[in-house]
Amino acid sequence: MTITFDRDIYSKLLSKYQPRIIKTEEENEFFLEIVEELISTKNLKSEEEALLQLLVKLIEDFEDKHYQINASTPQSRLLHLMEARSLDATDLLEIMGSREAVVEVINDRLEITKEQAEALGRFFHVDPGLFLFN
Repeated sequence: MTITFDRDIYSKLLSKYQPRIIKTEEENEFFLEIVEELISTKNLKSEEEALLQLLVKLIEDFEDKHYQINASTPQSRLLHLMEARSLDATDLLEIMGSREAVVEVINDRLEITKEQAEALGRFFHVDPGLFLFN
């Protein structure tokens, strides 16, 4: 099966959406909406798939530049996972060993040990490395 690519259709899509280097949050949101629309479309045409790939690359470039994902810490990742699952410190007592240990880690006064990271990884079903400084 040969996949056809119609340059006229692709040109019309480019003209309609006018993809470009994303410079603002508003532009990023605009292109994210288009990506969501394309993703929800069943049986994308090859021209739509090409546009989708282009927009995803532009969004990734913007977000890599403007969002400091790597600025998170093991403690902030733990807090995020706790919040996502509506957990509090008492829910981690068994994993961390004591309430004091949980409080000290949450307040960023104590680093998570390798053993605690492994237990947290099993508990949250994530890579234990998320809870360790690299």
